[in-house]
Amino acid sequence: MAKSIRSKHKRKMRAIKRERYGKKELETLKKTVTTEVASAIKEEDMKEMFTVRKGSEVVQEIRDEENMDLDSGKKYNTRTKLDEHGNYPVWMNSRQIKKQKKKNKTQKTKRAGKAKK
Repeated sequence: MAKSIRSKHKRKMRAIKRERYGKKELETLKKTVTTEVASAIKEEDMKEMFTVRKGSEVVQEIRDEENMDLDSGKKYNTRTKLDEHGNYPVWMNSRQIKKQKKKNKTQKTKRAGKAKK
């Protein structure tokens, strides 16, 4: 639902903040780790332990996860919007279901009329 210009701008600014604060957070994390275990961990090991990612990469991972969830969901008929059990999708409200039932009924009568001719 968040498709307005305002929300897109806010999302963009949050991604920028995530990058900026990510760098600061990494520095403070390195400081705390180095003070506690100064000689035990080398700089190369720290690079392997902590990774800095850009905000766009995080957004892309979230989108990939959402797409994976959609693929594993129920399969609906694109024309009638019904699943294999005859149920409508969860996201459809009663008004949309009523409208879709009416549409399905008219399509069914049109097909039956063509079959008779």
